[in-house]
Amino acid sequence: MNPTKKLQHLYWRAGFGLSPQEWQVRRQWSIEQAVDDLFERAKTIQPWEVTKPKDAETHKKMGEAMKKQFRQKNKQLVRTINLDWLSRMSNPNHSALLEKMTLFWHGHFACTIKVGMLAAQQLNSIQQHALGNFRDLVLAIARDPSMIRFLNNQQNKKRQPNENFARELMELFTIGRGFYTENDVKEAARAFTGWSSNLSGEYVFRERQHDFGEKRFMNKRGNFDGTDIIDILLERRETAHFITKKIYQYFVNEKVNERRLEQLAAGFYDKNYDIKWLMQTIFTSDWFYETENIGVQIKSPIALIAGMTKQLNLTVDNKKPLLLISKVLGQVLFNPPNVAGWPGGRNWIDNSTLMMRLNLAGMVFQVAKMDFQAKPELEEAQGKALKNMTSTIDLQPILAMTKDASKTETYDTLSDYFLQPDTPLKAASFERFIEKGQGMAYVRSLCLRLMTLPEYQLC
Repeated sequence: MNPTKKLQHLYWRAGFGLSPQEWQVRRQWSIEQAVDDLFERAKTIQPWEVTKPKDAETHKKMGEAMKKQFRQKNKQLVRTINLDWLSRMSNPNHSALLEKMTLFWHGHFACTIKVGMLAAQQLNSIQQHALGNFRDLVLAIARDPSMIRFLNNQQNKKRQPNENFARELMELFTIGRGFYTENDVKEAARAFTGWSSNLSGEYVFRERQHDFGEKRFMNKRGNFDGTDIIDILLERRETAHFITKKIYQYFVNEKVNERRLEQLAAGFYDKNYDIKWLMQTIFTSDWFYETENIGVQIKSPIALIAGMTKQLNLTVDNKKPLLLISKVLGQVLFNPPNVAGWPGGRNWIDNSTLMMRLNLAGMVFQVAKMDFQAKPELEEAQGKALKNMTSTIDLQPILAMTKDASKTETYDTLSDYFLQPDTPLKAASFERFIEKGQGMAYVRSLCLRLMTLPEYQLC
């Protein structure tokens, strides 16, 4: 297989593709060089700014009008963080691998967040542990104010246990269905009583609300708290298998090779849930670059937008339409459809989203209006904002990639750059759809046509 195809595969799965400038530098790299660079850059964490309220009691004293205004401000701040995170994903100055891992865990620990401070705080927690130890990550999430509020653990008290978090911890976050009982859920809920948060967005342990009695959880008995429950879950090999399978389906292939999965899961368990070890093992394995794993994944809406932004050096005058596009395509950050997160895969595509995806490049190149039948939840004003989106692209770096190249060579270069799966179309197939001659007009029209192919939706 073409070595550059393998590199593109790595950078799409471990990030959001490469900008033309990055591609010019990295296209000669070996897989080992590229993987080393990805993990080296991921060591640099650029934390999100968390602005805490000056007076934690202020909200209690607010009237209804002020509370409504407070909620609106927080809603806007979440939107701002949403757009800023999308910008990070496409910014070469940020670690693509770290952002991709954060996006994965954001979906795994799905949580609706309506307070800007808490959104930034949760991102910081996930980033800190995204390539670290899975136990530390689960514990951080269990103490995360957003998750505590989302799954009602602030209501989990010794005389009135709330089972929401305990159930999802097992079903979705660690061991998966079939390996725990209803009694395990009840006993785990008792162990997490008193795990709460205050109005300043800080985790607090409310001792008077905690059940200090003996619990019986997964055939063990003891005065367990939440930390003990997490440790017992991680002692089970089924947890390593469940997490590894989810990572495999997200980063490798929805169709799981069971033999490889068992090997990875065993290693992940033996390495004490070292996420970095697992990801390095995947990205450096020969089988990761086999034909069966390349160009078979439908890009998530966020990956599609971030990748297109990076490849075209795209700037949008008013970024609000990017939020609307992600909404139409079915993935709004901090707002998953439910606690199970986004189902992904073929679920990204339906009649509405497919038309939006195929027309998105035309909209960005400003040669097509976004006239489509939007889903009912889109209001008329939002649809209008989508249709009037204005953007600017910089194709000079792409033009530089094809300097002094023939038309056939230009097509081959850009086809390799934009498309992961092979396309049966040859350069001659495009001649009647693109500008005549060579130079910028030709490259611009060729880029547009390649990005409107169904193959561009895959990585």
